[in-house]
Amino acid sequence: MQIIVVGCGNVGRTIIAQLIREDNSVTVIDTDPQIIRNISTNYDVMGIVGNGSSFNILAKADLEHTDMLIAVTESDEVNLLTCVIAKLNNNACHTIARVRSPHYSAERHYLQAGLNLSMTINPEMEAAKEISRLLNFPSAIEIFSFAKDRIDMLRFRVPKDSILAAKPLRELSELTANLLVCIVERDSNIIVPNGNTVIQEGDILNIIAMPGDAQAFFKKIGVRTNKCKNVMIIGGGDISYYLAKMLRSNNIDVKIIEKDMDRCEELVEEIPGITVDCGDGTDRELLREEHIENMDGFVACTGMDEVNAIISMYAMKQINGKVVTKVNHVDFDDVMDELQLDSVVNPKEITAQQIVQYVRAAGNSMESNVETLYRLMNGQVEVLEFYIDKESAITGHKLMDMKIKKGVLIAGIVREGKLIIPGGQDNFQVGDTVIVITVCLGFHDIENILS
Repeated sequence: MQIIVVGCGNVGRTIIAQLIREDNSVTVIDTDPQIIRNISTNYDVMGIVGNGSSFNILAKADLEHTDMLIAVTESDEVNLLTCVIAKLNNNACHTIARVRSPHYSAERHYLQAGLNLSMTINPEMEAAKEISRLLNFPSAIEIFSFAKDRIDMLRFRVPKDSILAAKPLRELSELTANLLVCIVERDSNIIVPNGNTVIQEGDILNIIAMPGDAQAFFKKIGVRTNKCKNVMIIGGGDISYYLAKMLRSNNIDVKIIEKDMDRCEELVEEIPGITVDCGDGTDRELLREEHIENMDGFVACTGMDEVNAIISMYAMKQINGKVVTKVNHVDFDDVMDELQLDSVVNPKEITAQQIVQYVRAAGNSMESNVETLYRLMNGQVEVLEFYIDKESAITGHKLMDMKIKKGVLIAGIVREGKLIIPGGQDNFQVGDTVIVITVCLGFHDIENILS
């Protein structure tokens, strides 16, 4: 696809990197000449210096022949105006705007419909949703949802002295009934397990299950599943704002620690029922005074990754509960992995995944049925959800008779709201949702699984 990206900040650069990997033709626009030079040097893109909401600049970027425009500048208003101008001059162009302000958050669907946008995205709100899910299911490192939240894929670390450890999966069949252990991550290596795979302490298991079955599994292995009842958040930015509102709607007690007094007053006024204390969340004495040890949820959400990592490691020693770390940089995932933090959430990665998912769906001439896309293991593995809406080469045949590419795992079939753990005798039917895990990146259609 021919794509224009307006705004080359951290989110823009992350999106550009992903789009280039997807073999799209990308033109970038930014007002900063140095940023354009850096982007043009590091990526195979055409760079234009200027204001993306200017018709002349968009025309210079060949708006007339552009398939999609993505506006992710720091200004919501510039992003919206840019998309409107693009749509007025190329009605066939898909338009995506980053809209992050809480003032617009309740109006996103109205803005999308009223301005004829293809998609609006709020990285901070999406990050808050992810953190909220983790605090409601604290045993998971990450939670990925499929089939309109009817199916979950959960990543969790096998704890010390777990009843799963030192046993092959075939001996754990009573525990793993109604779910599939689809990936084992060990020492940064990916293992697609079989019955002989021996689980070890410290392994990260990826399981596919319906939410109730996942709850039952964790209960059987003695891992906590109850949602957090009280949560401390360090930092009072937009993610903390969205997160606190979500947690309060679930009757979870929230305490925010924020340095800026004006911001503290705003949060107290805008979110009834929360506690906001003005202070430095990196001060150990303050954290003790705020009784960190009594918390069963902790979120490090300042604007600095290194601060978030350090206070998260401290919190992991102080509480017997869930610790979530917000990070912004995407270039140091391997370093973060070595720190063995509990759960890490990156708004930019979430945003890039959602946009790439949309690009794939919009760019396939066969009307791609990619419903959901997640990336694991620093982008080495993709988990995709496909919806089968018509008869094709992959329907009606037993899985054992299909020539499926090496490196592709059919992890689940959702039929009439129920999860089927696939076996050789199963097949795909029209109306099914299929969950695919693969190291073959870039699938646009369910038929891409065939060799």
